[in-house]
Amino acid sequence: MSEIFFKSHEDDFKLFLGDVFDILPRLEYRFDMVFADPPYFLSNNGLTFSNGRITSVNKGEWDKGENIEQIHNFNLEWIRLIKSVLKPEGTIWVSGTKHNIFSIGMALLELGFRILNTVVWQKTNPPPNFSKRYFQHSNEIIIWAKIDNKSKHYFNYEQGLKMTGGKQLNDVWLLPAVLKWEKDCGKHPTQKPLPLLSRIILTSSPENALILDPFTGSSTTGIAANIYNRNFIGIDINRKYLEISKCRKEKLDVPKYKSFMKKKIEKIIYKSQKDLF
Repeated sequence: MSEIFFKSHEDDFKLFLGDVFDILPRLEYRFDMVFADPPYFLSNNGLTFSNGRITSVNKGEWDKGENIEQIHNFNLEWIRLIKSVLKPEGTIWVSGTKHNIFSIGMALLELGFRILNTVVWQKTNPPPNFSKRYFQHSNEIIIWAKIDNKSKHYFNYEQGLKMTGGKQLNDVWLLPAVLKWEKDCGKHPTQKPLPLLSRIILTSSPENALILDPFTGSSTTGIAANIYNRNFIGIDINRKYLEISKCRKEKLDVPKYKSFMKKKIEKIIYKSQKDLF
């Protein structure tokens, strides 16, 4: 068993520091659901617009890829590893942009997965495109897949109806990017918003499920999982981001704070989709 970085008192939130290829094969768990936000490989010395100013797109060495072949081989290897630890009825969600999502989709198909949906997360507050040379980037794609064509998977159809006032929850989700109240312990450069992960977890995993995030960062997946009574394991190679994850979990263990976060999340996920109709 690998040395654990942090474990909650109730044993519902565990963090491991290190490379997913080293740690995951040594963990004796099988997972009901995986959410992965792998490197997008877009740290190419370009520029973007953030918080009212022009900044570098570079996130760190972990976000740099040498070439297309190297990037695709990386995606094949970590997805193959995930398949080995998923329960037969388990599913995987993978988030990405144009920089990596097509490789992700191909890797899933090559490894025998059945793609169930490609969800478009339409951001309500995207950064402007200051170059004015192409359309504004305002969405990310999230692929949802099961192990193979024959496997059964969990889907809470009724939960989706609740989020849309009785209409079918479709595959375009109008949700904001990370908001100020989600950053009180610090911010990961590619942090995902709690409403997004909450919608994923509520619709595709049962209560008490065991959920994995192999590139956990600041552990939005884990926080959403615990808010909605799921168990969580996260892995990351960067100690700084796991410290943020630990801080977020310790704050969540205060009942009033957990109730506050849940109300904030549900104000968004039960309203935003209705606005589409």
